[in-house]
Amino acid sequence: MSVHSQAQRVTVPQLVSFKGERKIAALTAYIAPIARLLDEAVDMLLVGDSTAMVGYALPDTLSITVETMAAHAAAVVRATEHACVIVDMPFGSYQQSPAQAFANAASLLAASGVSGVKLEGGQPLAETTRFLVERGIPVLAHVGLMPQYVNTMGGFKAQGMTDAAARRILEDARAHAQAGAFGVVLEGISEPLGRAITAALPVPTIGIGASPACDGQILVTEDILGLSGDRIPKFAQRFADAGQVIRQAARDYAQSVREETFPTLAHCFGVRSGR
Repeated sequence: MSVHSQAQRVTVPQLVSFKGERKIAALTAYIAPIARLLDEAVDMLLVGDSTAMVGYALPDTLSITVETMAAHAAAVVRATEHACVIVDMPFGSYQQSPAQAFANAASLLAASGVSGVKLEGGQPLAETTRFLVERGIPVLAHVGLMPQYVNTMGGFKAQGMTDAAARRILEDARAHAQAGAFGVVLEGISEPLGRAITAALPVPTIGIGASPACDGQILVTEDILGLSGDRIPKFAQRFADAGQVIRQAARDYAQSVREETFPTLAHCFGVRSGR
């Protein structure tokens, strides 16, 4: 069964081949029930370190650990058969050296079964990308607005809004592509820059607040389902109000318990048929 399931899963080379052929649809997933529901619809699921904020109500992504990311990634892989699953390398797990990055990336892959890792950073991290790729670990790079750099960027602010900043981000993306990254996430950058990077790179770009011209798009699943609260990022769209469905189900359940209409004997064990 496991061999059969692997044969059906979208691979990293397939994602690369979609460049110029069709758009890549990607979403985040952190737990098995959500991953199972998303699997057939998307090409890629990212087990993002955004689970720190979405799943644990933390103020940023900086405190989540390799072990926690591995546990979430393993759950997503076990629950899916189709989507290519990529996991974020958490803050502090790869910045020290390429050797540190390889040790932690190898640990993540071995513990979870994901197809590759994502790391944030500009040109200084391109050598780390090369080091990992040369040792058999596919890398999805991430440039532009990088949540792990929230302290140096002064918050979650759009990037590439000046000519100098745009040139730097373009060179960041090029450096990772040249180092062997199979794709580059472009987050929170000016639309013309997202369009220009997509045209310049031989590998797919995955946009989130970048440009419709990107080779694919990714959003936080909770944002599209209405599970992130009232505030929706400018770059996101709510495609359903799952929050209302869940709230109503909880109300109906609570009312049934209080009115003693649930459970009934049909929900109980050791009850004779017909009673």
